[in-house]
Amino acid sequence: MCGDCVEKEYPNRGNTCLENGSFLLNFTGCAVCNKRDFMLITNKSLKEEDGEEIVTYDHLCKNCHHVIARHEYTFSIMDEFQEYTMLCLLCGKAEDTISILPDDPRQMTLLF
Repeated sequence: MCGDCVEKEYPNRGNTCLENGSFLLNFTGCAVCNKRDFMLITNKSLKEEDGEEIVTYDHLCKNCHHVIARHEYTFSIMDEFQEYTMLCLLCGKAEDTISILPDDPRQMTLLF
């Protein structure tokens, strides 16, 4: 992974978790070939461990194949919620939790 290729390492992305793609706004250009172009996604894998889906892949420079970052995205279901996380030098860090119920119990008001 290359901190010289990104504007900010592991930027906080709030609840924006990317299962695929690249956060190009954070890409300053390849530190090896000095070009700012699209990226390749390679070594993509999907595995399941203990009910959790884990997607990993590498961001590579399209021109010289320099490894810019390793991306990890996870998805799991815990009780009544879907949980997502992302960790990547380029795309950032984020986590999100969404209710699988029609009405999110966290957003319901008590009436009494």
